[in-house]
Amino acid sequence: MEDRILVVGPSWVGDMVMAQTLFKSLVSSRPDAVIDVMAPAAALAVVERMPEVNKGILFNVGHGELRLSYRWRFAKSLKHKMYRQAIVLPNSAKSALVPFFAGIEKRTGFLGESRYFLLNDIRPLNKKRLPRMVDRFVSLGEITPGDLSYPALSTDEKNLGECLSRLGLDRDRPTLSICPGAEFGDAKKWPEDHYAALANYAIEKGMQVWIFGSPRDEMVANKISAGIKQGEYCHNLAGRTTLLDVVDLIALSSLVVSNDSGLMHIAAAVGCATTVIYGSTSPEFTPPLTQKLVIVSEELPCSPCFKRDCPLGHKDCLNKLRPDRLYPIVDKALG
Repeated sequence: MEDRILVVGPSWVGDMVMAQTLFKSLVSSRPDAVIDVMAPAAALAVVERMPEVNKGILFNVGHGELRLSYRWRFAKSLKHKMYRQAIVLPNSAKSALVPFFAGIEKRTGFLGESRYFLLNDIRPLNKKRLPRMVDRFVSLGEITPGDLSYPALSTDEKNLGECLSRLGLDRDRPTLSICPGAEFGDAKKWPEDHYAALANYAIEKGMQVWIFGSPRDEMVANKISAGIKQGEYCHNLAGRTTLLDVVDLIALSSLVVSNDSGLMHIAAAVGCATTVIYGSTSPEFTPPLTQKLVIVSEELPCSPCFKRDCPLGHKDCLNKLRPDRLYPIVDKALG
């Protein structure tokens, strides 16, 4: 008999990538598990590259929206699927409404926003025992965090070939991929001229540079590409790829350098050597889950502040982190 599980997934791409550790653990511990994941479009796409997931279900509600009638209708559309359990990863009360309305027998999650009546399998959250988000996700699957199986996104060779052709890319030089965006805010973003200096160094050493980002990152990406001296070796892909295109293309990288963002989690999950630049945030809670990780930060007394914009107005935690700090990392990637 199928052990059908509905996971109410997170809204952010990076969090969804980390949730794959839960899916892998569920499949390992419950051989009959059939996992469906509901999530907004932005995070749902990456689920297609998780072999553990049976189906991704589009939940068309924006971050912070209630839309109670939509949630009620959505829940009714799930009733015939006969889920035995729902695992609710977000901590909001809203996120627990669909499993409650759908009448799913076992509804698991942390108490969060006082969800006493919406959940009936409430787990205590011990932040000291479960310091990272991934530890918390896995614990909701009744699996003791320990030797976790890291996320591992699959790639699509056919889509990769189409992307290389459409975007005019080749593999003649090893690739440095840079991810200069950050949805959270400016206090996570390493300056554009620093990225350009790093790109110039990598090109001089024989690499090519691919710049990844969403349409919202196009302005930042344009500033970086404008500062690159040998432009024929730089490909600005911001706003020109889907999230799944990024999964396939970034997997070809010899090195990925990223701000603390969803793309850093994708780079880690496809097995790339990943260097992450931290400013206002910390790797303690949501680190990329990979052994091929280098973390670079300035470690000032004022950071991490976890603010979207620098409260002191200088953003020294990133501005003072000079590009030459990363040159040896480029050399190692080429070595």
